[in-house]
Amino acid sequence: MLRVQSISTYSIMLTHMVTFIPFKGYRPSLKDGEDIGARISPPYDVIDETYLKELQSEERNVTRLTLNPENGRYTGSRKEMDVWIDSGALIRDEDSFYLYRQRFTIDRKTFTRTGIVGILKTEQYESGNIIPHEETFSSVKQDRLNLLRDMEAHLESIFGIFEGFSKELNEKIEAAAERLYSYTDSSGVEHTYFRISDKTVTGSITKELEKQSMLIADGHHRYETALNYSLENPGNEKKSYVLATLVPSNDPGLVIWPTHRLLSSANVSENDAVTKIGNVMDLTETASADDMLKELPNRQMGLMFRSGKCYVASYDDKKDPLWSLDTYVAQELVIKKVYGYEEEMVKVSYDAELGSVMKKMSTGKYDLAIVFNDPGLKAIWDLSAIGKRMPKKTTYFFPKIWSGFVFYSML
Repeated sequence: MLRVQSISTYSIMLTHMVTFIPFKGYRPSLKDGEDIGARISPPYDVIDETYLKELQSEERNVTRLTLNPENGRYTGSRKEMDVWIDSGALIRDEDSFYLYRQRFTIDRKTFTRTGIVGILKTEQYESGNIIPHEETFSSVKQDRLNLLRDMEAHLESIFGIFEGFSKELNEKIEAAAERLYSYTDSSGVEHTYFRISDKTVTGSITKELEKQSMLIADGHHRYETALNYSLENPGNEKKSYVLATLVPSNDPGLVIWPTHRLLSSANVSENDAVTKIGNVMDLTETASADDMLKELPNRQMGLMFRSGKCYVASYDDKKDPLWSLDTYVAQELVIKKVYGYEEEMVKVSYDAELGSVMKKMSTGKYDLAIVFNDPGLKAIWDLSAIGKRMPKKTTYFFPKIWSGFVFYSML
C-alpha cells in the first residue's frame, strides 16, 4: 500500500491544460425503498461470471447496459436505458459536478479518497495534457467502442490523477456538496455520492484544472475508446468528452497496489527456469516465502515456484529508464525470454492481492508467481512524462471507481 505525495514537485509541465466541465447527468431515482446498491457495480473489467449473474438479477443494474451484448452489439441495452429514462427510473440533473467519496480500511487503518466527477475533453496523448501510463489490449477497446456507438452515452468513468485544487476551492466544494447516495459494498468500502451544482463553484473547478495535466490512473481502454469514438464523430462536441473521476495527487486515500503475475507453462521446467533467470538476473534463493517477502523491498521482484522454492531477483541496466521498472524487467527477462510470450507458450494471469496469490500458488495450478513491491506515483509520473508506457496491468488503484451513480448522455 502507498500513500503518495503531491506531484507538484514532479516533472509536470503546467503550461498544459485539460478541459473538465460539468454536465447534465442522468442518475438513479430511487423509489419504494429501493437501495442504490441494486443499481451500481464495480467496473466491467473486474466482474467475474458468477458476480455478473448476481448483479444482472437486479432489474435496473448498470451491468444490464454495460455487459449485456447481443452478437457483439448493444442495441438491446440502448432500448433498456431508454425505458429507464422514459419511466423516470433515471432522472436528469442540470449542469453539475459530482463528488465521489470512498472510505475503506486496510490493515486496520481507515482511509478516505475523494474524487470530482465531470466530463473530460478527449485529445491525443501527443498534446501532453492527458498522460497514459500503461499499455492496453486492443480487443477490449473494440467491445467498448461498440458500446459507445450503440448507447451514445458514457456509463462508466475513467479514473485520473491531477495536482489538486486550492485550499479555498476545496472548502467551497465541501460546502456546496449535496449528498445523494451512500452504499457499503461487500469489501467494506463505503461509497458516498454528492452533487455540486453551484455555478460559481463549478466554474472554479473548471478554471483551476485548465492549468493542469492529468494522469490516467485507471481506464486507459475507456479513454482511448472515447477518443476513437470522438474521431468517428468530428464536429460533434458532445461526443468529444468522456466521463471522468479526478482525484488530487495528495489525497490521503490514494492507494496503489502492484499487480502480481501468475504463470502457467507446459514447456519450461522449474530447473530450466531458475537457470535461465539466474543467467540474466541477480537471483538469490530464500529459505521461505516469508523470507522472500521480507527481502522484497530491497530487490525488484520475488519469485515463487510450484515446488515452494522462493527467490528474490534484480536487474541493473541504466540504458533505459524502463529497466528500473519491475514489471518491465519481469515481462522482458522472465515472461518473454524464459517462458516465451505467445499465448500457446505461457498463460499469464494477474492478481493485485498478495494473499490471493499465495492461496492460488498453494493449489499447484501455477508454475510461477512473480511478486512486486508497491509502485510509486512519482515513478509512474516520471516515466509517463517522457513517453514511456508501462506493461499492461502494472498498477492497481484501490478501491475501484464504481459505475451506475451517474451517466453522461451525448445526445
